[in-house]
Amino acid sequence: MNVGLVGNRRYRQIERILTTMAAEAPKLGARLVLEPELASLVPGQAASTLKGAQIDVLISLGGDGTLLRGARLACERGIPVLGVNLGHVGFLASADPDTATEMLRRVVRGEFTTESRLVLSTRIGDSPQEFLAVNDVVLHKGGIARVIRMSVAVDGVEVGTYSADGIIVATPTGSTAYSMSAGGPIVVPSVDAFVITAICPHTLAVRPVVVPAAATVTVAALDPVPRPEELLVSIDGQVAAKLAPKQTVTIVRASQPVLLARIDSESFFARLRQKLQWGDLSDRSS
Repeated sequence: MNVGLVGNRRYRQIERILTTMAAEAPKLGARLVLEPELASLVPGQAASTLKGAQIDVLISLGGDGTLLRGARLACERGIPVLGVNLGHVGFLASADPDTATEMLRRVVRGEFTTESRLVLSTRIGDSPQEFLAVNDVVLHKGGIARVIRMSVAVDGVEVGTYSADGIIVATPTGSTAYSMSAGGPIVVPSVDAFVITAICPHTLAVRPVVVPAAATVTVAALDPVPRPEELLVSIDGQVAAKLAPKQTVTIVRASQPVLLARIDSESFFARLRQKLQWGDLSDRSS
């Protein structure tokens, strides 16, 4: 089995974890394929771009941001992705630093389950370039913080004109991220839907909207934007593209889901309680 590894070097534990995994992999009959940033941490380990390498499963070492980066790559390749949380929340991760090696053993033995998660496909204007988003697509201002006017439509039917700091279109996976912070609902991952959430809307009448995943959502900025300010489209908070005034962003369900793998049986609601401190305060220690 070929196991790909992506990670964030800023975490102190990562070198130790990589060294242990590199020593364990040959015993399991597995070959590790590391991206260049990680390969330099392991003596004698060859680097790969991962995109051109033969990989059966991908492991992410870092926080949720690292996992999202890996998940987009895994989605393109049609392979499962598992997360080892080295950060604070790690809502999407399946293991922690102490269980990373055991996770590798279980992955090689095929002892994991996968959750199929909806992914967004985004195109800007007439460009053929497709951006994949596991969490969300955000249209926002890149310069001075001020209100922008945006037109939102679903399947060609106008929803309305939004005056806000931006618009978030989130997947159920992303409903617990930026959209939730902006007042959007939490959506169970198995629900086939998008969430459209305004960021700091300038009217109390604007509320988040949940639409079917089969819908086509279009967002367009209505006002001209003087320099040096720019309109931006952010993908999972990691990839950004410029948007011209009145240019339309088209968001649909991607043809391929992402397969989030887990080695535990923890439910979505258990993760809400543990990671986001959901529920009554009485069952928590002081």
